[in-house]
Amino acid sequence: MTDSPHEIRGLMITVAGGRLLLPNTNVSEIITAAVPEPIEGAPPWLLGRVRWRGWRVPLVSFSLLSGIAPRDGALNAKVTVLKGLTGQPRMPYIALLCLGFPRLTTLSPDLLIPTSEDGEGRAGVRMTVLVREDPAFIPDLPAIEAMTAQALAVAA
Repeated sequence: MTDSPHEIRGLMITVAGGRLLLPNTNVSEIITAAVPEPIEGAPPWLLGRVRWRGWRVPLVSFSLLSGIAPRDGALNAKVTVLKGLTGQPRMPYIALLCLGFPRLTTLSPDLLIPTSEDGEGRAGVRMTVLVREDPAFIPDLPAIEAMTAQALAVAA
């Protein structure tokens, strides 16, 4: 079966307080969470750095950053390593804390219903949607990368 030009592959990733919808091509790997290397002076949503394939990747709690949950869950925690979108040579990857394994999904315009174009004013949220009647957040990955880079610069 081949995808029609109007279909894209995505991953539904569970985080504390909700789900994220990410483009499949942006996800590099899902790994088991390890205790991150702390970053002194970082905001609470920047959990530290995790080691991945020779990189020290900043680990972000989307739940804390966006305010959808007061804390992150640790049971069955995984780390989703994402390819950076903004071309920052010192930060080509960013990681998001997630719960459990993602669910692969094929999306078409009739299966993806926007519920809020502005992300309800939440930091790091581009849009909220319904995917087959499941609510999800579409993260604003360039904004999250910019906030992370700024937080790392201030903490340094």
